[in-house]
Amino acid sequence: MTFWLFKIGYLLFFVILSLLSTSAVVYTIACIYTAKETTLNKVLSVVPKVWKRLMITFTWNFVFVFVYNFLCILILFSIMFSKGFEHMGYVSGTAFLLVLSIPYFMGLLYITVIWHLASVVSVLEESYGLNAMRKSQGLIKGKMGISAAVFVVLGLSFFGIQHMFKIHVVFGHEGIGKRIVYGIICLVLLSISMLFQLIMETIVYFVCKSYHHENIDKSSLADHLGGYLGEYTPLQHKDIQFEEF
Repeated sequence: MTFWLFKIGYLLFFVILSLLSTSAVVYTIACIYTAKETTLNKVLSVVPKVWKRLMITFTWNFVFVFVYNFLCILILFSIMFSKGFEHMGYVSGTAFLLVLSIPYFMGLLYITVIWHLASVVSVLEESYGLNAMRKSQGLIKGKMGISAAVFVVLGLSFFGIQHMFKIHVVFGHEGIGKRIVYGIICLVLLSISMLFQLIMETIVYFVCKSYHHENIDKSSLADHLGGYLGEYTPLQHKDIQFEEF
């Protein structure tokens, strides 16, 4: 019971930290892109406002993942208890389930990519929540392959660091000193991995916008970012394509 409480607490802490990091990094990158002056105090004041939008988007993603997994489990049990599956041998049944797992993981990857891009949309555009998910779904059309490849590589590196932490720190047999050193190394690598992932999310967003020939108006984007701080400046009609830079 204690283990599961710790696990739930860890997951909640990780989700909150991830959302806070997303809001801070995406906002900072957008400020750099629009040549808008930014300071640590401004970022810290913006994070609570952006975090609420990201939380709504994350909640919708959680609903989609829950429904998706629930339907897949129903389909899996209906297949496993069917007469045709009962007559299969152990090897054939296992191979059949492995084949079924391929479309399952592809669907899960599709939802994950949409969510990551929707997180950027929630910060840089007016849309958030379900509208951001729809916007993200439209943006990745034509760029799904490269987007999926980017997030798969980043995901594998993330889980690789976690696995290394379990081997050398959680279940390691080295002395306490070495385990502390390994723990610090894993923490640094994990922080770098998360930061790089957030940067790549923003880059993928701009690439998808450029692919669909959607104008990226730096003035409007700067005004939108300033809106988080209560800054309002007149819009300038100057559309700039990201692909021109």
